[in-house]
Amino acid sequence: STMATVSGPLFSLGASGTVGGSIVFATWKGRPYVRRHAIPSNPKSVSQLSVRAMMRFLSQFWTSLSVSEKADWETRAAVTNISPFNAYIAYNMDRWGREEYPSQQDPATETGTPGTLTTETATAGVRSITISDTVSVLADNWGILLYRSVTTGFTPSRNNMYHVMPAVSAATFTFLDTAVIVGTPYYYRGRAITDDGVAGALWAEITATPTA
Repeated sequence: STMATVSGPLFSLGASGTVGGSIVFATWKGRPYVRRHAIPSNPKSVSQLSVRAMMRFLSQFWTSLSVSEKADWETRAAVTNISPFNAYIAYNMDRWGREEYPSQQDPATETGTPGTLTTETATAGVRSITISDTVSVLADNWGILLYRSVTTGFTPSRNNMYHVMPAVSAATFTFLDTAVIVGTPYYYRGRAITDDGVAGALWAEITATPTA
């Protein structure tokens, strides 16, 4: 948001609060200022859920990176005087914001092979839906992006990516979706991602309707 220091009274140097829903008067460290009123993003919006899902996925993998992989981020961190962890998060969230995929390496080499995904299912439960996906051939797989919509035939994108399933072995992975409304059909699609920024093909839409 835009902020200006107040050097003379608009109403008074001690004024505080919002005027007309557009200007905020406040004080910081004893100095009055005025700024544009900003409305925070809805934390439960689809796009905000996507951002948090990717940040959660990236954060949980940092501790499992090797010493050499973590060292990749030291140069980038030094440029902006932040920690290697923050450099790793910032770089990958910037990629995600441009519809590109995250990487454990800096820079992303984008040469890996996504895992082979098979047998995707959506199973309705009581106030829940269980998504299951099998990685039959691991290759360079890192995770599975899960997209969700209440509209059939939707186009998967950054804005409707709902969850990232860690998938670093040839196995069957599941996700229990409990943020659902009983009686509402939910539609899902997904794709594999590698550890160096490559995404696999989308699998076909699956659907389920949670029960009461």
